Amino acid sequence: QLQLVESGGGLVQPGGSLRLSCAASGFTLDSNAVGWFRQAPGKEREGVSCINSIDGSTSYADSVKGRFTVYRDNAKNTVYLRMNSLKPEDTAVYYCAAPERLITLCRLSFKEYEYWGQGTQVTVSS
Repeated sequence: QLQLVESGGGLVQPGGSLRLSCAASGFTLDSNAVGWFRQAPGKEREGVSCINSIDGSTSYADSVKGRFTVYRDNAKNTVYLRMNSLKPEDTAVYYCAAPERLITLCRLSFKEYEYWGQGTQVTVSS
């Protein structure tokens, strides 16, 4: 059974850093694209970043470009989201997701992803 589990969230001060992990079971993460999304209270789920399987190319939302980095460790079957220079507006529940069909060029649209983790809370506050 395919399962995604996020970890690494927590409380951090503005300007701080966190690294989120997305561990998979039931499939290998390098076989398809993986996306990171977030949802703040009262807001819609938004795409943050994604990484493609074939060449490891990545995509980022404008709001996190230059601050967040997505990368993959195939040996650990894990995708990471490194978040630097965190801002209070980054506060949200963060989810990783994987599509059911093969995607060769990932997009930051939650509609393209069928498998989701349970989420991990990130709170940026002083």
